[in-house]
Amino acid sequence: MWRKFLSPGWVLACVFIIIFSYFAFTLLAPWQLNKDEAIVERNHQIEAAYEADPVPVQGLLDDATFTEDEQWTRVVLEGEFLTDDEVLLRLRPVENTNTYQVLTPFRLDSGDVVLVNRGYVPTGGSNTVPEIPAAPQGRVSTVGMAQLPEGRGDRAPLNEQGYTHVYTMNPELIGELTGEQLVDGYVQLNSDQPGVINAIPIPMLERGSHLSYGFQWLTFGVMAPLGFLYFIVSEVRERRRVREEDREMDEEMTSAPEEEDLSTHPDAKVVQRSRTVRDRYGDANTDHYSKYAKRLRER
Repeated sequence: MWRKFLSPGWVLACVFIIIFSYFAFTLLAPWQLNKDEAIVERNHQIEAAYEADPVPVQGLLDDATFTEDEQWTRVVLEGEFLTDDEVLLRLRPVENTNTYQVLTPFRLDSGDVVLVNRGYVPTGGSNTVPEIPAAPQGRVSTVGMAQLPEGRGDRAPLNEQGYTHVYTMNPELIGELTGEQLVDGYVQLNSDQPGVINAIPIPMLERGSHLSYGFQWLTFGVMAPLGFLYFIVSEVRERRRVREEDREMDEEMTSAPEEEDLSTHPDAKVVQRSRTVRDRYGDANTDHYSKYAKRLRER
């Protein structure tokens, strides 16, 4: 019986279940659980940032870089905006609206230059750059949140309508375009601060559904092999039932009276079927097989 499960259909189903469960446990569930962990950590960092007073940005600079633990920390920048080196982050959506985000280098009193995201201006449904409020002139003090840099991306910058346009907030790339040595990271200005236009919204402190999705993938990884095992057990039971029925029918044929032995008749299977139906279900329903067998004997 078990050799029947070596058919291509059963073998392919088994291989699929093994592959699915493997990826559910090693890839899909960890993917969602790690996202949940990252969101929880980010929310804790944002909450801690607003519970604490802003710190001088110079205190977070270690070899001219921000670290992951310092992300979302509120920092104070004191110095001046380098308005001549301003660039635009091209067509970056904010709250489902295409915008231009304004990136302006900021020279600290210490001499370090930090890239500052001053906020965004909506595109208004066109590719024309709208009017962008100028940054304050002279020495200013402003507050923002430290952010890690984005990757360089694979799209080349372009010059259009009097601005240099980029597709990623990468200080190294922008430093090459402006000629400034920027620290590795940037500061996103908070609302109501000098130099801000429309502040980039702070992420909502919600956990989302990633934790439940992770548990769902773990559940699917367990249920898939259990379901496959259930079908195997059901198939074994069904085949045993059919085998028992065949055995009972053979016994009925061998134990039938001699005068009713029609095994040599060309339609012996019809007679056998009539006895089986009658023995199992009685005469409650009309047994057409029995009538047909009776007519055969009367010929």
